[in-house]
Amino acid sequence: MINSLYIKNGTPGETGIDPDRFALALGDPQALLWVDMEGEAPQVCEPILREIFKFHPLAINDALYQTHVSKLDNWDSYLFIALNAIFYHQEEGSLDTIELDVFLGDNYIITHHDLPIPALKRAWNSVGHDLRHSGQGADHWLYKLTDELTVDYMQTVDELDEGIEWVEDQVFSQPTPEIIQKLFALKRATLLMRRSLSPMREVLNKLARDDYSVIDSRDQVYFRDVYDHLVRLYDIVEGLRDMVGGALDTYLSVINNRMNEIMKTLTVITTLFMPLSFITGFFGMNFFMADPPISVFTETTAFIIMLGLIIFVPLGMYSWIRRRGWM
Repeated sequence: MINSLYIKNGTPGETGIDPDRFALALGDPQALLWVDMEGEAPQVCEPILREIFKFHPLAINDALYQTHVSKLDNWDSYLFIALNAIFYHQEEGSLDTIELDVFLGDNYIITHHDLPIPALKRAWNSVGHDLRHSGQGADHWLYKLTDELTVDYMQTVDELDEGIEWVEDQVFSQPTPEIIQKLFALKRATLLMRRSLSPMREVLNKLARDDYSVIDSRDQVYFRDVYDHLVRLYDIVEGLRDMVGGALDTYLSVINNRMNEIMKTLTVITTLFMPLSFITGFFGMNFFMADPPISVFTETTAFIIMLGLIIFVPLGMYSWIRRRGWM
C-alpha cells in the first residue's frame, strides 16, 4: 500500500495523489510531499524510487532488500536513514522491532516499512492536520517522526520497568518456573532495546550536529532534543538490565534457600528415625528361636521398654536438636 500526503503553502494536506503527480510535486519548491510505502512489494516500489526520485541503486537496495541497524547515509541531495520502531508485548514479555527506511530531500520524505507502525501514523496525522507542522519543511516532518518513535521507546521502557517490579515481587512470594521464564524474556527485551537504542542515538546525534543540505540549522535543535531523550533512555535501559540481573540472582538465591530448608527438614526427619530403625531392628530379631531361647526379650517387660524407647528417644533427640539451634 502506497500512501501520499501533499501539502502546498501550509494548507491542509491532500492525500492519495497519483504517483504520476510525484514528479510535479518535487518540482514545486512551495510543496511538500510525504510518500509512505507500507508492506508493498519491492517490484512496485523500486521503479518509483529509481525513476521518479532518482535515488542511487545502492540506497534503494538498502531500503528494499536489506536489513540494517539504525544508520545514516549522506547522498548530498538527500539522506537515507534507517530507523527502528519498537513493539513490546507485555503479556509475553517479548520485544519486536520493525525497520523503517527513510529518504529525506529538500521538499519530500519517503518512508518504507513492511508492517504498520503506530508512531508513523501519529506523525502522519500530525503533519497532515496540524498547521504548526505542515508547513515547516520535510526535515521538520522527520523530526516529528523520530519524536513519535522515541515516545514508543519511552512507553516500552515504562512497561519494562513495571514488568521487572512485578517479577521482583513474585520472586519472594511465588518463585515458580514461570517467573524464571519471565525473567529471561525481560532480559532478552532489555538487550534488544539496548541494541536498538545505541545506533539510533548515534543517528540522531548526527542529525543534531552535522551539516546536511536538506536539514535547516534551525531544526537541528529539535533533533538535539530527541537525541537527549534517547541518551536518557539508554541510561535507563542500562539500569533496567542491571535490575533484571539482580532479580535473576535473587530468584536463584531464594530457590537455593528453600532447597536448603527442605534438605534440613528431611535430614532432621531421617536423624529422628535412625535410632527407631535400630531399636525396631534389634527387637525384631527372633530371640525365641535361640538355643536355649532368650525369653527375656519376648516378655511383656521388654515390650514396654521397647515402646518407651520408641517414644522417648525421638523426643529427646528433637529436644537436643532444638537446643543446638539446628531448627
